[in-house]
Amino acid sequence: MSESLRLVVVDDHAMFRAGVVSLLPDDFEVVGQAADVESAIAIIGETAPDVVLLDVHLPGGAGGGGAEVAAAVAATRSPGGADVRMLALSVSDAAQDVVSVIRAGARGYVTKSIEPVALADAIRRVAAGDAVFSPMLAGFVLDSFGSQPVVPERDAELDRLSAREQEVMRLIARGYSYREVAGDLFISVKTVETHVSAVLRKLQLSSRHEITRWAAARRLL
Repeated sequence: MSESLRLVVVDDHAMFRAGVVSLLPDDFEVVGQAADVESAIAIIGETAPDVVLLDVHLPGGAGGGGAEVAAAVAATRSPGGADVRMLALSVSDAAQDVVSVIRAGARGYVTKSIEPVALADAIRRVAAGDAVFSPMLAGFVLDSFGSQPVVPERDAELDRLSAREQEVMRLIARGYSYREVAGDLFISVKTVETHVSAVLRKLQLSSRHEITRWAAARRLL
């Protein structure tokens, strides 16, 4: 039997937290809940969960909300310590909210309109090191890397990829699931997996999260 994924749920609405917890699969273990910045930082430090479901707008602290929590957790991580991964779950689809929490260290951002099955899949993907975004929000990730230099229009690394691999890479970088990519491009899920493997190999990357960072730095989303 596989180990449970350990979660902390952070949201200032108790009824929403209860609803999320009640809809999670049996292999997810909620080890803590919090309603404000201070209690979130404390419970995350005490429990060291695999994933934190993090609302963006939270009371307390210095007024930074979820981004303040993510930054504080990242700052207190000891060298070689476990990586607590953050998935923002918010009603907001504003660019500034997406950018602030991603800059602070979150691995993904989905809105509260997400279906329970899709949320469980997003949590698992973030736990595995992937980057996950609601498709309509993925473009905002560009802004979170705006301070990085833009490479020349002709990119030797990009040229390593075939036209189809570039199509798959862009959709994966935007947070699409393998099934969604397959549907958009009218190919099989197995073919998508083959293309993603080729992209990772050719670009010398190790995860979907790194694909998103690579594409965002080159303004390819």
